[in-house]
Amino acid sequence: MWWRQNRPPLLLRMLEPAYAAVSRRHLSRRAAAVIDPPIAMVSVGNITAGGSGKTPFVLWLATALKQRGYSPVILCRGDGGKSTLPAVVDMHAQAAVVGDEACMLARSAPCPVITAKDRIAGSRLAAGLGDLLILDDGFQYRQLGRCCDIVLVPAEGIGNGHQIPAGPLREPVAALLRADLIIRTSNRPQQQSQPVSAGKEWRWLARAGELLDMHQTGEVVPVQICAATAIARPQRFFDDLKAKGITLRSMKTWPDHYRFSNQDVLDLLAMNMPVVVTAKDAVKLLPLWPAERALWAVPQHGEAETGLLDAIIRHLPGR
Repeated sequence: MWWRQNRPPLLLRMLEPAYAAVSRRHLSRRAAAVIDPPIAMVSVGNITAGGSGKTPFVLWLATALKQRGYSPVILCRGDGGKSTLPAVVDMHAQAAVVGDEACMLARSAPCPVITAKDRIAGSRLAAGLGDLLILDDGFQYRQLGRCCDIVLVPAEGIGNGHQIPAGPLREPVAALLRADLIIRTSNRPQQQSQPVSAGKEWRWLARAGELLDMHQTGEVVPVQICAATAIARPQRFFDDLKAKGITLRSMKTWPDHYRFSNQDVLDLLAMNMPVVVTAKDAVKLLPLWPAERALWAVPQHGEAETGLLDAIIRHLPGR
């Protein structure tokens, strides 16, 4: 409903001002007590609820900055994980403990990854690990000072233009004035988007890679599959698969950051067809998935508009 142009239901429109008022007070309190992290920080966030490609963008940014000589450290909130203490995430960490995004980044990023519900404490942990902190989902987390505020907006735009719960906006569109860079993300090279700001909007593309057999069973890459995912915008995932010429015989979805159960795995296996998931889903399913059965995942590879990385680096302090 949020992403259609139809007018939202009256009840949700009546609740919208209440959410907006609470959000304003909350953000104002955060902005009144800003703490500078021990190392320079880049924030990557959004103004819409989920589905803007933050995690793959953070992975691309960390990799690109590493290649330019920086020593980045990624800081995540640990959504979906039960851990409450700041911790450096290793490659063997469980998504149920540290969160799915932190777990996926730790297995793919060329730098340390920290998960922390208290992101101020997490930033202190990063002090001895690198020279630049990348905060995942940080636009509304205003307590931490940043040298560069990046806001991602999906190619689909801001939906119906309403704030939660009537629409997808976490803040009014005017909040984009706080951003140093606005980046339009998409998973289709040909996707066009209407500008949401008067300034320069950069473009960043997440290309779907080839299907990977996470258990390396040797099975042939399938062309007819069950697509299963627990992400904010599942249609993007389904579209990626269709664009590869894959037939989706079945589609199953769960809420974002959903914690899979053994029963979920049994239900998927009972369908007797290859199962394809996102990389974020795979880190949660692998501990439950039988080793003799293939679990297929689709990685994403970032591709930035020429000049975007240099535009980000211009905001960083000299080392």
